[in-house]
Amino acid sequence: MGVMTSTLLALALISLLTHPIVQRFGRKTFIGLAVAMAGAFTALFIAVAPVFSGEVITESFEWIPQLNMTLSFRLDAISALFALLVTGAGALILLYCAYYFEEGEAGLARFAAVFMGFAVAMLGLVLADDVYLLFIFWEGTTILSFLLIGHVTKLRTANAAALQALMVTTFGGLAMLVGFVLLSQAAGTTLLSEIVANPPQGALGTVAVYLVLAGALSKSAIFPFHLWLPGAMAAPTPVSAYLHAAAMVKAGVYLIARISPGFGDVVGYRETLVILGAITMLNGGIRALKQFDIKLIVAHGTVSQLGLLVMVFGLADPRAAFAGLALLFAHAVAKAPLFLSVGIIDHATGTRDLRKLSGLGRRMPVLFVVTALAAASMAGLPPLVGFVAKESAFTEMLSIGTDSPLALFAFTVAVLGSILTVAYMGRFLWGAFSRKANTETCTVIHSPGRAILIAPMAFAAVALLAGLFAGAIDPFMQAAIAPQLEGATDGHAIEHLALWHGLTPALGASALVIVLGLLLAKFCSRTTAVFRTVPERFSASHVYWLITQWLDVVAVRLTSLTQRGSLPFYLSVILIVVVGTLGGTLIATDQWPESFELITSPVQIPIAIVMVVAAIFSLRARTRFQSVVLVGVTGYGMAAIFAMSGAPDLALTQALVETVTLIAFVLVIRRLPQRLGSSSTRRVRWIRIIIGASVGLTIGALALVALGSRVADPISLQLPELAYSGGHGSNVVNVMLVDIRGWDTMGELSVILAAATGVASLVFLNTREDNRPKLSRSAARTQAREHLLRVVDPNDPMRRISWLLAGRHLDPARRSIMLEVVVRLLFHALIILSIFLLLAGHNGPGGGFAGGLVAGLALVARYLAGGRHELGATVPLDAGRILGAGLALAVTMAFVPMFFGQAALASSWVDVDLGIFGTLPFVTSTLFDVGVYLVVFGLILDVLRSLGAEIDEHEENEASMTEEEVESR
Repeated sequence: MGVMTSTLLALALISLLTHPIVQRFGRKTFIGLAVAMAGAFTALFIAVAPVFSGEVITESFEWIPQLNMTLSFRLDAISALFALLVTGAGALILLYCAYYFEEGEAGLARFAAVFMGFAVAMLGLVLADDVYLLFIFWEGTTILSFLLIGHVTKLRTANAAALQALMVTTFGGLAMLVGFVLLSQAAGTTLLSEIVANPPQGALGTVAVYLVLAGALSKSAIFPFHLWLPGAMAAPTPVSAYLHAAAMVKAGVYLIARISPGFGDVVGYRETLVILGAITMLNGGIRALKQFDIKLIVAHGTVSQLGLLVMVFGLADPRAAFAGLALLFAHAVAKAPLFLSVGIIDHATGTRDLRKLSGLGRRMPVLFVVTALAAASMAGLPPLVGFVAKESAFTEMLSIGTDSPLALFAFTVAVLGSILTVAYMGRFLWGAFSRKANTETCTVIHSPGRAILIAPMAFAAVALLAGLFAGAIDPFMQAAIAPQLEGATDGHAIEHLALWHGLTPALGASALVIVLGLLLAKFCSRTTAVFRTVPERFSASHVYWLITQWLDVVAVRLTSLTQRGSLPFYLSVILIVVVGTLGGTLIATDQWPESFELITSPVQIPIAIVMVVAAIFSLRARTRFQSVVLVGVTGYGMAAIFAMSGAPDLALTQALVETVTLIAFVLVIRRLPQRLGSSSTRRVRWIRIIIGASVGLTIGALALVALGSRVADPISLQLPELAYSGGHGSNVVNVMLVDIRGWDTMGELSVILAAATGVASLVFLNTREDNRPKLSRSAARTQAREHLLRVVDPNDPMRRISWLLAGRHLDPARRSIMLEVVVRLLFHALIILSIFLLLAGHNGPGGGFAGGLVAGLALVARYLAGGRHELGATVPLDAGRILGAGLALAVTMAFVPMFFGQAALASSWVDVDLGIFGTLPFVTSTLFDVGVYLVVFGLILDVLRSLGAEIDEHEENEASMTEEEVESR
């Protein structure tokens, strides 16, 4: 295992353990998390030494061989720079968190775990080479950022901002996934490095790359997707510093930097990125100047700088890529401390409004110096790294501009945007720290302590040292774009990073930017509105609000139209759609069978007549019980047809399911009026007749077409041999359920759990857990012994013969001794039969499903004979635990073979010789079937407790309340 996978796995394990550790040890755990992240930074820093010498480290693990997909990681110079940024910035911000949050703050453990998970997802994103693996990490950052932005769950603005960020970035991510699918199919590989090296040509490649750009632009908040980033400032300050300055928003920039060398010549690629980046940079800068919240000044400034980065990388030239990497590094080490400083100011003063902040520079001089250095670097003032990077960008854009008017346009916009950057950074410093004439000096209500300054000081120190010693970081940037240099720069050399290059046009542009920016900052240094901008109703945020409002209105109207609370209406809509879709398809087909048999056995005729008569009389039924029984007759008739057609498993299952369904219906209808409602009008009856006849004809025609369309031998002919050779079983149906198609069965078990939970939630008032007093086995035996003694004692006036465990609790008026005796005699036989069906199902009719149904019917008998107390005494376990245990057993048996080098759900078996009793085959899939048995048994128990015992208790409570009311009167 290489350094990339080991680092990812170690951080992932730490993130899983973070929640309980933070709950136990509090906010100081962040120091340990910072150490862990610093350890990951150190491991990667040591490992990347060969990378910056031109080597590429790859790690690959087989993922889905059938689709030629692998878990592929690639560490080259570009991914190394981003990986170091993610881990290095993460370590410092985690250290900041240890002093930012209050001890015992609500949701702190959740925040820490999600923050670590986001760091893992971001690190995996920049290291992934497989496009589908990259997408998984990409969407991981989206979901985890949603949780981090909405950390304060009680704050409506945070929840709205989190949802907005999730929706915008998710839609972009889905478009990107489609682009990745098209690219991988056209290129014949899922590796991003190979796709970029040999990019698909033509219309397919063009469409695919623009879909990928949609995801990148939405993630990096580029126009028109820029609306979500300022709103995300509702998140805690460490989230803003990491996700929206150093990590998440850089994901889109990273992807653009990755694909630009291969797709830069796609029609409109450069123009699209440069124009959208230019709009974003200017719009973000202007909006930053009108903010009074110092955090929003920095936020809109982030949007502006992301526009600059996309514009520079969008030129798709190695020289611009070199400058873009320098700008990206400079932006991260400057913007992160700005957000951290805002958090300190907010904690110390309780406000971020620059109209209320005054004189803070003298009260917190160290913080002022650190913030001033970060702001100066952001504005591009020497000798900080921001100046070095900005001058590099000016130089390279001018160099490219000799052959490209687009580069000159980008240079012009970059100069204008940089003037705005100087201005809003000056407004930020003035607003946060200056002494304002008409504002009282703000009071520091909460001293943050000195330790919280470690992280912003470290960032500011890096910004200063990287500027003074720019030559030390130049080789890393050069190595990152070295693969693009050969034959791509037309003989133009890339200018090395340095603090001084002499008197150059770029230096003149930098000087002009600083002078005009400072003048504009002076003009903007006031607490009133600076200048008017585009009205808010024309902003992207307002457009988003209009779209969501329109969707809400449409959803409400559509819901009011379709969700009328009428079950017949819902069923009619479903059946009409079935007839329309299937019927239309059948009309267009010509694959009708030439001949067909109406019957295959004379016995089918009377069975069919009974089913038809029962269906007709069910329409004429006047009581609910009568209609339920008649409908059940059709089900039993189908079971008989299955039995006559050589399908005993289907017949057994159909009969058992029909019985359980009939019982569930009876349990429900006892709370409904005995007789059906008033008869419908003639018009409604005819509509129902037409719908019913149409459905019957459509399904019948579909069956005929399906039979007539079979032109090859069915695969079921090979199933008996496959069942025996692969599953060591003679019962094809059961082996398919627990082995060949075991994944389907696991999905169905999950559906059963969901259905049981849904039914219980509709009935139970507070909790689905059975909190009723349970009769223990020892107490039941004691009662039984007492009953037997009373039977033989004719002088005992209290003697009562009870054949059930909880017979004493049953109302004498509702007791039936004969039923109790029959149930007592049949119960154990039914349980033994259910176990027999479970164990015999691998080679004969039965299986876990049928066995669970029989065991459930045994419970039904106990409940009908003894009521809810008898049900609780028979199975004192909670139904939810039985359901969960069954699913857990099935899932465990699905994955256990993988630990022995076999595929999931693979079966192993051993034949045990029992001598004169024959051979007993033991197959591991039988344990999977046990899980099915438990789930079905738990479902029936849950239904009995919800539709049976719980409703019984409601009735008893209602009856007792009525008696009390009568007595009070």
